[in-house]
Amino acid sequence: MTPSTAPVSLLARLRSGGIRPEDSADERLNKSLLVLATGLVCVASTLWLAVYWSLGPRLSATLPFVYQLLLAGNLAFFLYRGNFRSFRVTQLGLFLFAPFAAQWAIGNFITASGILLWGLLAPIGAILCIGARESLAWFFAYAFLVTLTGFFDYYLADAATYRNALVPVETSVVFFALNFLAVSSIVFMLLRFAIEQKQIIARRLAEAHALLEQEQARSERLLLNILPGPVARRLKENEKNIADGFADVSVMFADIVNFTQVAAGMTPAQVFSMLNRVFSRFDEQAEARGLEKIKTIGDAYMVAGGLNSDNADYTAAIADLALEMRDWLRNQTTGTGVLLDLRIGIGTGPVVAGVVGKKKFIYDLWGDTVNLASRITTEGVPGMVQVDTATYLRLRSRYDFHPPQTLYLKGKGDTVVYRLIGRRADEDVISTTELDIVLD
Repeated sequence: MTPSTAPVSLLARLRSGGIRPEDSADERLNKSLLVLATGLVCVASTLWLAVYWSLGPRLSATLPFVYQLLLAGNLAFFLYRGNFRSFRVTQLGLFLFAPFAAQWAIGNFITASGILLWGLLAPIGAILCIGARESLAWFFAYAFLVTLTGFFDYYLADAATYRNALVPVETSVVFFALNFLAVSSIVFMLLRFAIEQKQIIARRLAEAHALLEQEQARSERLLLNILPGPVARRLKENEKNIADGFADVSVMFADIVNFTQVAAGMTPAQVFSMLNRVFSRFDEQAEARGLEKIKTIGDAYMVAGGLNSDNADYTAAIADLALEMRDWLRNQTTGTGVLLDLRIGIGTGPVVAGVVGKKKFIYDLWGDTVNLASRITTEGVPGMVQVDTATYLRLRSRYDFHPPQTLYLKGKGDTVVYRLIGRRADEDVISTTELDIVLD
């Protein structure tokens, strides 16, 4: 270790003494301040005694030496036991009473050179290490000791010692005490005010931070309601042109049958209430199965499986969701006694998924699979779940279907579709590998 780095290393050891990993930031700072102050006071008392001797007066080294032993011993006991509360009180007590004991041993204000000013470290240390409110008791104790010392100096001063002084010794003693009290009070009050304001600012910052975290969490939830989790994270990282290709996705569309006629006899508020209740229920059912709701378009609902890893058997989950949505909606009414029903179409295959727009953006799907599922839905029969051939091949071992139907679809021509009945009672569940073999 070089001489230039030795003081820094010593200060670093003093400041980090007694700090534990579980301590809060405030607790770490309080410990660092008090341990550092202890070290500095020990060094300063040694220098004070050396200067005092060099100028001529021969003062016994017993009192400063005992003072340093008490400070160091108390510090060592704290480092061993780790009780900062006890160490804080005892060390501040030594800071407070030792200077007064030294002045009383030396003489009065004048002969002791105002050494009791060192006692101001106690209330100042209390502000920094305990708190502004708790420091008042320490300052009152300091002021009381200054006043008591001045009182005794006033009545017990040896006037003969200062016979040639221009100002009577009694007057000097009074003004020593007044000056000490005035300066100490100003320093203490300014420091206390600064600490109080700092604490107020810290509380406001903490409150603002808490509100910011709440708003961030609310924005996060809102974003996740619009976009899948991985896509939302990429968007927050300012990624542009978010678009991904998926080789295999099951897409489902569901349209409310005769919605225009049903809504014609309802008020706008009733229409909104009905759609909100229906689509909220669909959202809950889709989320429970690990599926991604894509969007609603008027009275149509779009959901997809295979865009995330929440459900490996997503095609079966889509089929179960379609059956549950259909059966649940059949038991609902518009409030006017009209029963509701769905047309549902499912297609399975490759899609492109991405975020469209910079403002009021939307997560959407494109591709032949999406178009096929949409056309199957449009040409569907109310109350029926129609699927394409790829979906049928994947589900036929576990679900019952009506015989295949051939529909003419716009842009597709004649297309074979299968109408889903439901899960087989004696369902023979096959593995994902077997499903892939079936598709091949």
